[in-house]
Amino acid sequence: MPSDSAQIVPHPTSADGLVAAAHGFAGELRERAAEIEKARQLPQDLADRFASAGFYRMAVPQALGGLEATPQQISGVIDALAQADGSAAWCVMIGSTTGLTAAYLDPAAAGRIYGEDANTITAGVFAPMGTADVSADTATVKGRWAWGSGSHNAQWVFGGARLFADDEPVVDDTGRPRTQMFAMPANDLTLHDNWDPSGLAGSGSSDFEADNVVVPLGNGADITTPPTLTNPLYAFPVFGLLAVGIASVATGLARQAIDEIIEIGGGKVPQGSRKTLAHRPQAQSELAMGEAELRAAQAFLTDAVGDAWVAATADGVIGIDQRRDLRLAATHATTASARVVDRMYLLGGGSAVHRTCPLQRAFRDVHVATQHMMTAPATWELTGRMLFGVETDTTTL
Repeated sequence: MPSDSAQIVPHPTSADGLVAAAHGFAGELRERAAEIEKARQLPQDLADRFASAGFYRMAVPQALGGLEATPQQISGVIDALAQADGSAAWCVMIGSTTGLTAAYLDPAAAGRIYGEDANTITAGVFAPMGTADVSADTATVKGRWAWGSGSHNAQWVFGGARLFADDEPVVDDTGRPRTQMFAMPANDLTLHDNWDPSGLAGSGSSDFEADNVVVPLGNGADITTPPTLTNPLYAFPVFGLLAVGIASVATGLARQAIDEIIEIGGGKVPQGSRKTLAHRPQAQSELAMGEAELRAAQAFLTDAVGDAWVAATADGVIGIDQRRDLRLAATHATTASARVVDRMYLLGGGSAVHRTCPLQRAFRDVHVATQHMMTAPATWELTGRMLFGVETDTTTL
């Protein structure tokens, strides 16, 4: 896949040490969590060090100097970071899964975007909120996209756009409008200061806008079609891996909440009681049920990812039932994690309402993660229709 014109620079790290490297940031991320939240974006120095560790290159092809990590490794990194700070994990989740796009791009464009700098950071939004006027060589992109997580740290940002040629919509063989994601230099975009949410505040998920940004036509990728690479990682559906990444943020936040309640449980004496939280039967039961629910959700997620990976490595194809199970397991893990965080938040009592308490931040963060369309309640209907055998549009599965 290397481009004839790009000088491919391999990343100096390896996929095997990624999860340990993520855990290595835990102390600093906990110390800087309030700073990250107040800034409403990930500090650039952290993003740069995440890039040096290889986190943003996990899904980039080895042919472009990327790590081409397994889905299990990618999930493990995101979970580990979320145990310390949800916003940092969210930025890595978006940046790393965006790297899958490299396998769908024109090889020359992929080389320019991903191959020439081992620490390139990309971000992007799939939703076709923009338009692209295409010619033989270029695309002129215009639009405004919401939920631009991590865009403040990126050198390239993808925006989904509907294709037009000579002022007419470009359609496929079925008559549906064609769309692509276009990689645009971040410096050519306007990043709006409109991100002020309840949770995941440090993810920098503000709007970004393109005003007739001209890019090579090869900078466009249709991620609903088969990729140019056939390596096992690229048999994974982009939306499926994105859903697994969101779920991994949620499971990390649930683990963070459990660890926090264990830490404060030995010293906190609830008002009107002489026993510490750890010695109260109700608290013991709630903690045990939360631990069981989290482990069960992670087991289903691990099983679904593992089955899909076996198929990808053996056959190069992931079947529709396995795609369904990826989305089902990811949605279940996200919603189960939210329930676990809720349990721990209630156990924390008055201590949990203070902004300085990690339980309070985990509570707000996880309930933003549940709103993402890849794991939102509508996915229960999607996967339920498939389990019933009802005809279903699986384009974004």
